[in-house]
Amino acid sequence: MGNTLLTERDGALVVLTLNRPEKLNALNAELLSELDVSLAALAGDTSIACAILTGAGEKAFAAGADIAAMLDMSTEQARHFSELGHRICSRIERAPFPVIGAVNGFALGGGCELALACDFLYASDKAKLGQPEVNLGIIPGFGGTQRLARRVGIARARELCYTGDTIGAEEALRIGLVNAVVPHADLMSKVKDVAGKIAKKGPLAIAQCKRALFSGEGVPLDTANALETQAFAMLFGTSDRREGMTAFLEKRAAAFKGS
Repeated sequence: MGNTLLTERDGALVVLTLNRPEKLNALNAELLSELDVSLAALAGDTSIACAILTGAGEKAFAAGADIAAMLDMSTEQARHFSELGHRICSRIERAPFPVIGAVNGFALGGGCELALACDFLYASDKAKLGQPEVNLGIIPGFGGTQRLARRVGIARARELCYTGDTIGAEEALRIGLVNAVVPHADLMSKVKDVAGKIAKKGPLAIAQCKRALFSGEGVPLDTANALETQAFAMLFGTSDRREGMTAFLEKRAAAFKGS
């Protein structure tokens, strides 16, 4: 593996940084492969409480897939490239810990799709987001047509995908694409503060909460509620549940152990 992905560990927090700043962190096969392998390994690390996904440099989260690398792709190669992107986004969604996107600049095409797979997003006031693939004669290939619709509604998703327009951070906030807009210099400190808050909660509870929210989306309410009941009951068999409730009654901070 190369150096197109940086991994920084700080206790229970891990920061994944897309690292091709000279190419605005464009997603080539090397970067995507590194991200795929890293996410697979992190999913099995029970000491991780939260992850942050961001881009290196001052200009981009990820400006999209590497167009030069896609120019001569065959239909079959394009299918494999799309499948790799879908697998990575699925790993983000199914990770047993939250993944917060810190959108520090351009998040276009595949970059926007990676962001959409995150649990939620905070954006720099310099951020620009969009799905401009139709300008290239293609469509989003890493789940953008589906996750964007689930995030902002079908009509907004159609508008963005059909026009290929890029929107600024404030518009992204207005339509619900990002959770908050933060001054550029303060973005990572804000995201790390939120990640640190999450890291203090019961890790098994966070994992089950993420699972219930993800699995319940798009299924009938009765089915989703049954998933919640199952997760709720299961947590009563954990030491963390007893510790959390005991700590509350004793008016002290809980010492969760993930068991």
